[in-house]
Amino acid sequence: MQGVELFFYSSLSLLSPFPKPPPPSSLFPSILLRSHLSLSKRSPIPHCISRFPNSKEHQPDDDLQLEEESDAEDYTRIDVDELEEEAKSAAREYSSSLSRQLIIEDEVNVPIETGRKQSKSKITTINVPDHLLPRVAIVGRPNVGKSALFNRLVGGNRAIVVDEPGVTRDRLYGRSFWGQHEFMVVDTGGVLNISKSQDEVMEDLAITTTIGMDAIPLASREAAVARMPSMIERQAKAAVEEASAIIFLVDGQAGLTAADEEIADWLRKNYSDKYVVLAVNKCESPRKGLMQASDFWSLGFSPLAISAVSGTGTGELLDLVCSGLKKIEGPENCDEEEDYVPAIAIVGRPNVGKSSILNALVGEDRTIVSPISGTTRDAIDTEFTGPDGQKFRLIDTAGIRRRAAVASTGSMTESLSVNRAFRAIRRSDVVALVIEALACITEQDCRIAERIEREGKGCLIVVNKWDTIPNKNQQTATYYEQDVREKIRVLDWAPIVYSTAIAGHNVDKIIVAASTVEKERSRRLGTSVLNQVVQESLAFKSPPRTRGGKRGRVYYCTQAAIRPPTFVFFVNDAKLFPETYRRYMEKQLRSDAGFAGTPIRLLWRSRRKMEKDDGE
Repeated sequence: MQGVELFFYSSLSLLSPFPKPPPPSSLFPSILLRSHLSLSKRSPIPHCISRFPNSKEHQPDDDLQLEEESDAEDYTRIDVDELEEEAKSAAREYSSSLSRQLIIEDEVNVPIETGRKQSKSKITTINVPDHLLPRVAIVGRPNVGKSALFNRLVGGNRAIVVDEPGVTRDRLYGRSFWGQHEFMVVDTGGVLNISKSQDEVMEDLAITTTIGMDAIPLASREAAVARMPSMIERQAKAAVEEASAIIFLVDGQAGLTAADEEIADWLRKNYSDKYVVLAVNKCESPRKGLMQASDFWSLGFSPLAISAVSGTGTGELLDLVCSGLKKIEGPENCDEEEDYVPAIAIVGRPNVGKSSILNALVGEDRTIVSPISGTTRDAIDTEFTGPDGQKFRLIDTAGIRRRAAVASTGSMTESLSVNRAFRAIRRSDVVALVIEALACITEQDCRIAERIEREGKGCLIVVNKWDTIPNKNQQTATYYEQDVREKIRVLDWAPIVYSTAIAGHNVDKIIVAASTVEKERSRRLGTSVLNQVVQESLAFKSPPRTRGGKRGRVYYCTQAAIRPPTFVFFVNDAKLFPETYRRYMEKQLRSDAGFAGTPIRLLWRSRRKMEKDDGE
């Protein structure tokens, strides 16, 4: 029995948070074991030892005993502070390496957007929440360059810019500044006020009634197409009503059109109290720009020639816009520091109800909801305050289809939309993966799940349109969850929420679950608790031995990072811990310490190898 206790002392005491444990004693091993390893009121180690007192596997021979004593001697020279710093460095290195790899993967086969790539500008300004800033809406007919101007003003490529009409449909918000002014710029879809045929509307808005709409009757497709212009205009109208200033954008190369005149009449009649700036876009040459702008004096506004792509005239445009804005004093109107606001990205395949969930949560038609596949193009950010006062940033995304399916259509817009969806996952904290209740879980759902796990984001699975399941009973949800767990194994730790967004059923549970996931993702486990969990796991199941008789030893374990929780194990040789044992250790951490709804990363560092390298 003394040999067994000595074996566990030499292998498990290495995990103690104390840098210099007392030497083993052949006279009182049990007393030393209990006094040194008890990290709480109960002592789990003797209980674990009693599970296999007669096991031949755990009765070390003389050579193994000498090896373990050598490990214990090596551990007495370990500097815990040095290991803590090394663990943090390892976590940062791993996270940076993985981010670079994912960015490279995103850039493969992604088409280049129209216009020059803008470098995102940053400035230190007063910390004013977005909802308190004045808004500047950009309106105009389709394909006049509204999204290009939006990207120019906010910096970066926030909005999709393609040489196609009708790309933007929802309202897209971005923060901008000019001089001492800071404001929110709102990109809108093209306004189609003139009566047009259905074919012309479909062409202007790039609508298809075939892709992703096989299960929808033809009459429903035609009705959805007929409603699309009014829905886009409703979004533009909402942006104009909340704006303090309006940029009315026209196309200088195309010249004055009937649609421009109708939009100008609409602005004068309904929004005469608003400050309107008429900007004539696509005037690349300053000399020709004056001639092109002169055609638009008949609209009743003073035209200003600009180029959203090259930036010509945008400085003068911003001067005019800011002259109609009130300056916001941050320290007087809001708190000096803004609390951390977690972002929740809503992702999934097309037509699973992502936009319906967003609208149900915020209580308004923030995004367009239509059976037309691919209605949402950009990633739409929306501020939201939960019932408990917790603030969130909700991100609605475009439906993610298989890369081969996207490539077969030849649509640059859809390719960029999918890329925006993946970027939304990267900049979020929690991801709501939406699946349709009646639809089968596909390979694409699994790929999205794998991407969420690789990004290290918290996740919850939302089973939407739950009301469509016929003959439900108390066991329906249980059986459905088993099916989801079996097919999406990479997210077996994610909670599942059943909802019907179109009717508003259980959508509040999505926010509750997301809040819980974010707290787990930000939780830090105490060193003593972590060591106790690892000790019990090692005692219950030791690392397997190699054919040469070597066994992995854990010297020290610490949590190096949060979001996601990252644990670094310092061991004698990382190769002695196979993938099956690493999954076992992750499972034990989850079962004993929690972390529901968030991936956890386990990094294994070979300590002896590092000491050898340092010596060289």
